[in-house]
Amino acid sequence: MLFDLQIDNIESWIRDRGFSSVALQLPEGLKLRATELSDRIFKDTGAEVVILGYPCYGACDLFVDYRKYADALVHFGHSPIPELPSDPNVFYVEARANVDISDALKGYVENLPQTVGLLASVQYVGQLQRAKEIIEASGRKAFIGKGDDRICYPGQVLGCNCSAAIAIQDEIECYLFLGEGDFHPLAATFGVEKKVVILNPVTGEIRSVDDVRDRILRRRFAAIELARPANSFLVILCGKVGQCRREKARRIMEQLREAGKEVHLLVTDEVSPQALMSYRVDAYVNTACPRVAMDDSVRYDHPMLTIPEAEIVIGLRTWAEYVFDAI
Repeated sequence: MLFDLQIDNIESWIRDRGFSSVALQLPEGLKLRATELSDRIFKDTGAEVVILGYPCYGACDLFVDYRKYADALVHFGHSPIPELPSDPNVFYVEARANVDISDALKGYVENLPQTVGLLASVQYVGQLQRAKEIIEASGRKAFIGKGDDRICYPGQVLGCNCSAAIAIQDEIECYLFLGEGDFHPLAATFGVEKKVVILNPVTGEIRSVDDVRDRILRRRFAAIELARPANSFLVILCGKVGQCRREKARRIMEQLREAGKEVHLLVTDEVSPQALMSYRVDAYVNTACPRVAMDDSVRYDHPMLTIPEAEIVIGLRTWAEYVFDAI
């Protein structure tokens, strides 16, 4: 199984636009291909290639300062975020997978309820229509929801956004997610109450992430309880184009101060234990990607909260009203 990196299309785009240099931005899983891609693009087009070594977790990490180093940017592994400004000098390579889900899904379809919602990471959104055909051929109904303005394709789920799942939650009994790993399907399980079944299109494995979700939620409860006696908070505002939520940061700062807390605002592009270790506070409130707090909380010396979790700490909502901090 191969992911389509659209090398011929990239090279045609470079030639047609007359770029003399291009920057490549790749997620960790594709950085092994970076030197190979650099070498081929340079040899085929003559354009100087710059490999960007910064971490890249999604289109929210788009390296908007690429013009310091190159005429254009090729961003691999993610789709555009429609609500963000478009740039004609940025080429998105979604790395769609060439895979057939038919056998695995046909062998499992009888275990599905009568109404199913279909979800996928961007690499597999092209398989959603085939999944719908197989499910409906069994006499069931399948639905593909349209997400909000952060979502490029119907049925697509981001690690910070499950609006495509929410759009159909009242019509279905469970979700079937097409993708690898836990990162994207966990966003759906955090954001909706219906069961999520995962089909790995590469291995054909069908599984649940309920245990992982429950373990993370127990950690979130513990983080909230640890933060209740905190007097000083560091509110983190991310400078990345797709994660910068100034208004949300301002609002939670006001709420914390109204609750009698000492509040400090930190602007940073990278949220990590090393980046925060110098600041003398009791707890953090992360307004950037919510998965920093939810997935990586054990790495931090002080409680790391999302915005809704901070609201629980100061009594603006209860644990029973817990919600996923979607962007």
